[in-house]
Amino acid sequence: MRAMISGFSFPTKIRFGAGALGELPGHLAALGCRRPLIVTDPGLLPTNAFKALNAVSGGAWPVFSGVKPNPLAEDVEAGAAAYRTEQCDSVIAFGGGSALDVGKAVRLCLKRPDQPLLPFDFYADWSGLAPCVTIPTTAGTGSEAGRSSVVIKDGRKQVVFHPSLLADVVILDPELTVDLPPKLTAATGADALIHCIESFTSPNFHPMCDGIALEGVRLIGQSLARAVANGRDIDARGKMLVAAMMGAVAFQKDLGAIHSLAHPLSTFCGLHHGTANALCAPFVMRFNAERLPGLYRRVGIALDLPDPSDAATIQYVADLFTQIGLAPGLRAYGVKESQIDAMSEQAFADGCHPTNPVPVTREDLRHLYELAL
Repeated sequence: MRAMISGFSFPTKIRFGAGALGELPGHLAALGCRRPLIVTDPGLLPTNAFKALNAVSGGAWPVFSGVKPNPLAEDVEAGAAAYRTEQCDSVIAFGGGSALDVGKAVRLCLKRPDQPLLPFDFYADWSGLAPCVTIPTTAGTGSEAGRSSVVIKDGRKQVVFHPSLLADVVILDPELTVDLPPKLTAATGADALIHCIESFTSPNFHPMCDGIALEGVRLIGQSLARAVANGRDIDARGKMLVAAMMGAVAFQKDLGAIHSLAHPLSTFCGLHHGTANALCAPFVMRFNAERLPGLYRRVGIALDLPDPSDAATIQYVADLFTQIGLAPGLRAYGVKESQIDAMSEQAFADGCHPTNPVPVTREDLRHLYELAL
């Protein structure tokens, strides 16, 4: 049988370091941009991070702050309308994963204003999108370096994927994350760790992503608990930003059943995506390791565990999540047993679990929800 041909590509320009935000005007000038639209969420407007952006812009750039925590397709369309009204020439996506996803996707609506965002036509001409600079204020989704956006339409999280969605420039400035509360630091950091673990254990062939994912795991093991305990630890904040970005680069290899379980927990129950991942992860990891022994050994080695066995690695991950305030038990987050059937249906329809390291059925997903409850 003829082997499948794989492709590898890492084209994004990334600037990292404390104070890197100050380079933003120069990057915009190099892209030929004079009037960017800042796409963010309302919770960021009073923060020091947004004040720092305003200081760089002199308050001259228009702002669209209508991004919801779990963004809707309508948020993207509203952002595109604001871009046209304000006669902008580029996008600055500023904030957590939701703002980054919406900011990137706004450009799709601008390219084809008469076509709805969803269902997304991958094969349409998406060349020449408006320039985009992404600036994360959390270390979680890594959406700043990703080629996809996740939005909700008709009550279901849907992925919009296209290489043209990649940002022109990514700015990773750890000073923008120091005021992120411990709870959000924990949830977003858990998301980054699960991205690295699931992408590494995906059976798809992508050795470059494997290496990136394992280094992301190592950095998170060194820094997540520290960043939660002391938000002003710039070294920990910086390592988490880099690791989150690396997780997003790695998961072009694909994800797994943890994400398929997490997506309905956001749409049905409003859980933060990172929290949902953390609450499901140990149960899925045990399920996988029982069927594929040794799956997590290299993850344990990356975490520098004296015993990198599956059991020890999974226990480390579970203990880390508990240590940072993400103790197990979906019930404690308002999830009801009566929701499991509908969530299981949506989880089975999700596109992530087909690249889980072992196959899962609808009943497997339902059982995993029951264990996590």
